[in-house]
Amino acid sequence: MTDQAISQPHQRGRETINAVLPAGTMIHAWIKASAGNSSGWLTAYVAGEPAAAVETANPDEFEFRQLTLESGGDTVFSFDPVTTDISVLYAFLPSRVLEEGIRLLHVRPANAAPEVAGGYHFRPPFGWMNDPNGFGRFDGRLHLFYQHYPHSLRWNNMHWGHAVSDDYLRWTHLPVFLPPSEEIAARADGRGGAFSGSAIALPGEAGLRIFFTEHVKDREPEEQVQFTAVTRDFVKAEPATLILPARPAGLGLTTDFRDPYVFRGPDGKWKMLLGTRDREGGVILLYETEDPAAAAGWTFLGVIHRENRFGMTAAECPCLIPVDGPANDPSTRWALIFGLLTSRDPATGRRNVTLATVGRFDGLRFAVEFEQELDFGTDAYAFQAFVDETGPIGIAWLANWTDVSRETDMPTAMTLPRRLALRGGALITPPIGAVESLRQRRLDAGGLLDGLPVDLANGAVEILLTLAEAGNAFRLAFEHPEAKVEVELNEDGLSIPFSLANAKTSPRYIAAGARPSTVRIFLDAGSIEVFADDGRWTGTKRLPGFNGVNSVRLVAPAGNVLAAEIWQLGL
Repeated sequence: MTDQAISQPHQRGRETINAVLPAGTMIHAWIKASAGNSSGWLTAYVAGEPAAAVETANPDEFEFRQLTLESGGDTVFSFDPVTTDISVLYAFLPSRVLEEGIRLLHVRPANAAPEVAGGYHFRPPFGWMNDPNGFGRFDGRLHLFYQHYPHSLRWNNMHWGHAVSDDYLRWTHLPVFLPPSEEIAARADGRGGAFSGSAIALPGEAGLRIFFTEHVKDREPEEQVQFTAVTRDFVKAEPATLILPARPAGLGLTTDFRDPYVFRGPDGKWKMLLGTRDREGGVILLYETEDPAAAAGWTFLGVIHRENRFGMTAAECPCLIPVDGPANDPSTRWALIFGLLTSRDPATGRRNVTLATVGRFDGLRFAVEFEQELDFGTDAYAFQAFVDETGPIGIAWLANWTDVSRETDMPTAMTLPRRLALRGGALITPPIGAVESLRQRRLDAGGLLDGLPVDLANGAVEILLTLAEAGNAFRLAFEHPEAKVEVELNEDGLSIPFSLANAKTSPRYIAAGARPSTVRIFLDAGSIEVFADDGRWTGTKRLPGFNGVNSVRLVAPAGNVLAAEIWQLGL
């Protein structure tokens, strides 16, 4: 770097970003050249003295650059907005980042996280988010990776975002973990990137191993291949290694071949699930390795499950988890959970359903005992779970690809984390017990039982209804600025009637035949989650916009609803 490369911070027309930063601070910046053939520059000054500078000549996409400040103090980042566009700029101390996270210094309006008053669902600090990845407890902390595009509120080439938590609810945002390859990252053309996957602990040492699908659109012969990478500091991934370069031959599979979920089987060996499809429907593949580190030696064992009732749909984001005992007990039942991309339920019109099949798994074969839908609202997609200290816990993307649009920003979020257990011949998925720590104050629910509208303040609330008898009819009507939203229980079952103002028809989000005694509802800006009888029936629906529900009114025959509680929620 030459003296000429470092411009003065207060030149006319330049913009500055100011912060007080300690010595040893690391800076992550994404910059783009925005004036024809001119390079884009970002320059850092500490205490008025030039400290570092980075540049890019790429006008097509923001490029990642890294700076380290050797000294600390008043820091100014300077750039010329005519030649340089800055997408994201954040700072962190490498020695403290797992405890303190990143400090966001700058983000453009186009990719800034929307302000959501009282919001308590996990959201990224900037940009787009979809599937949860690598969800687990490592070195004592809960880690959540996720599909991420930093530079817009809409999907594009995939990175992995990253956050850590002690309680599943309050998250510390960490540096972007896994960028796409340099080839993919060069243009904002949606060609692919680091797609979904999972993570396991490194045996005998701190760190973790991730598994992910690299997708490159129109690459031949394989658009999707599987990689693994290691991180020993939980912040930066080491170079990735290709472990599965091709689909299994002879099965008539499409190019769909993705979302490696790696877990320890009942025989102690590492197993891997992958989702794909053939001309009849969704297919889930099983792999295995003898390698104790799971780094190599993966061999194909066969098709573990297929779902042909919805046509040529792709099985994706498969997950297999023991739900009523230890993995090495032959009597333990396992839940195989997967999404069906492009599926449509002909009875209700719902799209992209997620199924949970429960049975026994011996390490080679999965014997199904029963099947149910994971979520009747369908907006708990790409569900991923692991066995924590207290049992199986899962989380999902609170959205559905049916609602994704190139024109509309959406309140991208994760669902509340959920427990998994077997009860009464069904898989239940109630929210984790820690959600009660979100309760800030009890709201007056007296008017609710009288049929009066009840104000819900910012709309971040929990509503608990106790029915006098199981299956008693009621209807909760919510006032939402952009949609009709209700929760209803009648002779048909439990449903979330939902429609947009300009929609001709809407799917019917219903748990047919459900007759619960209690219904617990969580509302937040952009979402409603319904848990009936401790998660025996669970329904999740994304709501439009970034505003919460304004009020609620109960309609029910006298005596049907025994009690009602409303809690204001917040982090």
